[in-house]
Amino acid sequence: MSSASSFRARWTRSWPRCARTPVSIGGARYSMGGQIAADRSLHLDMRGFDQVIRFVPAERNITVQPGITWRRIQAVIDPHDLALQVMQSYADFTVGGSLGVNAHGRYVGQGPLVSSVEAIRLVLADGALVAASPTRNSELFYGAIGGYGGIGVIVEATLRLADNAALERRSRVMPLSDYRQFFTARIGTNPDAVMHNATLYPDDYTLVRAVTFERTRRTVTLPNRLTATGGDYRIERRLQEVISASHWGKELRRRILEPLLYSTDSVEWRNHQAGLDIHSLAPLAGAGSAYALQEYFVPVAAMERFAQQLRAILRQHQVNVINVSIRHARKDPGTLLAWARSDVFAFVLYYRQQTAPRDRDAVRAWTRELVDAATALNGSYYLPYQIHATVAQFHAAYPDAERFFALKRRVDPAYRFRNKLWDAYHTG
Repeated sequence: MSSASSFRARWTRSWPRCARTPVSIGGARYSMGGQIAADRSLHLDMRGFDQVIRFVPAERNITVQPGITWRRIQAVIDPHDLALQVMQSYADFTVGGSLGVNAHGRYVGQGPLVSSVEAIRLVLADGALVAASPTRNSELFYGAIGGYGGIGVIVEATLRLADNAALERRSRVMPLSDYRQFFTARIGTNPDAVMHNATLYPDDYTLVRAVTFERTRRTVTLPNRLTATGGDYRIERRLQEVISASHWGKELRRRILEPLLYSTDSVEWRNHQAGLDIHSLAPLAGAGSAYALQEYFVPVAAMERFAQQLRAILRQHQVNVINVSIRHARKDPGTLLAWARSDVFAFVLYYRQQTAPRDRDAVRAWTRELVDAATALNGSYYLPYQIHATVAQFHAAYPDAERFFALKRRVDPAYRFRNKLWDAYHTG
């Protein structure tokens, strides 16, 4: 019996005992607003469902269970000089969780994760095991990927692979006003550019550092093929504390720390750069404060207009932003909850907030202003984070949400698969 069939059999056997119990699904549990949980639910912890099902290097794809992490896949494919076509920047996340949020990385010429998925297998609320792909049961495929566990349980996924390669890092600082033209002329059309992002520096938000990783024949200067797990990141975490503590900490980073870091163009393996360790970031929560993320997507032509509004809103509310990463993504091929309805630039905010009720209220206020700024430009915001947007804002950002909910009503009429995200926005 296959692993997917085994999961289906266990699910079907458990159905009579918990027929009215809500079901929530979780992987590595890095979402920030309860997207993996519902009150009084039966929680499916998928982390133990973490095996490689099929891997033939010549076929340049791999089929895995959803609880496997990207880092574990890298360990399997790297000896064959292969890399994942698309994955998140940090390798600690599970494949199932990344599919559920339709994640993206820093890859040039690529779009959301769904664009690198050949097929999935899905267990529905009634126990049916369904194969889905862009050409077979496509509505289930495009509903489940990016569907935050609302359609069913993804139990297998087949992912496309690419060549591992030596990448040379190149860095350049420029005014934000020059960046879109720079990206179009120098990055988006460069066949050797593999990964790219730009850092928009707070608190002024007018200067960016563009960092590109290009294929090279130079000898690697960082010989490790994969990022080590369980590393000692005390220095990196301490630096984040310093940067977040004051305006001068941010200036220290921009004027001294990063110029030193980027003073040479290092060469490393693609798998090494792709597999960053989430533990290099500061702990998400401490005494009275928390580090958090938000992300906004706007059409390419609207980048500068959104950046101006972003700057005004963040400065007005004195948001303690540590970093804003700008990334490019191609148009989504068809998910029902697509965050990239055209080619977009993504603005990823990494910030620190206090956790008292009035501070959470303040975050909600400026978050809603940013959502309005993005949707006014035909953009969107990302759903894995704190659930602050109103119902109207959610539908403005995701105009095909009613199609998603219609599909959910057909395959999950009892509203079994739920979490705090769908409790906030689901229309029964």
